[in-house]
Amino acid sequence: MINLYFWDTDNGYKARHMMEESGLEYKIIPINLFEREQFDPKYLKINPHHKIPVIVDPNGPNGQQVTLFESGAILKYIGSKMENRLYPDDPMQQIEVDKWLFYGSAQFTTISQQYGFFMIRSPEDIPEAKDHYDKVMRDMYRSVDGALSDREYIAGEFSVADISMYSDTHIFGNDKWIGLSDYPNIKRWYNSISGRPAVKRAWGPF
Repeated sequence: MINLYFWDTDNGYKARHMMEESGLEYKIIPINLFEREQFDPKYLKINPHHKIPVIVDPNGPNGQQVTLFESGAILKYIGSKMENRLYPDDPMQQIEVDKWLFYGSAQFTTISQQYGFFMIRSPEDIPEAKDHYDKVMRDMYRSVDGALSDREYIAGEFSVADISMYSDTHIFGNDKWIGLSDYPNIKRWYNSISGRPAVKRAWGPF
């Protein structure tokens, strides 16, 4: 049984979506960020960076227990461990998946989080920052939309690379924020993933 330390953030939903796709048995252990449970000394022992998500797998390589933080690392690990792998074996396919997995983790989510901070959570209204991140987000969406113009999923077949970008699109792709009407390929991609049973379970109550 894999333990998933989770809260309802974009990165948290990536890991939960991954677990639902995997078919592996797992248990959610909520880490309430509003109550600052991420700073509990017991939690800091498994993630000194006081972030979620984290997974603890008692049956890792060679039967050893493994602990992983960072959503991209979790996606790659679970995508490789599951029976119907969402992280490929073929080295050339790995290269294609890796570049988009790392893009999703390092750029797509990072920019989305900054956009969300200045648009929603910032205690101060800073028009220059809002304008900056709105432009950066739209440029990023144009790039991804172009990449999806000749393929169903971002790395060809559905993979961990798609999961790495889905949650932020789910949060900010509605018409209140960025919207998808100007990005028809992302909209098609998003609707296709949204229909997956694992997604419906992952975004349900916990």
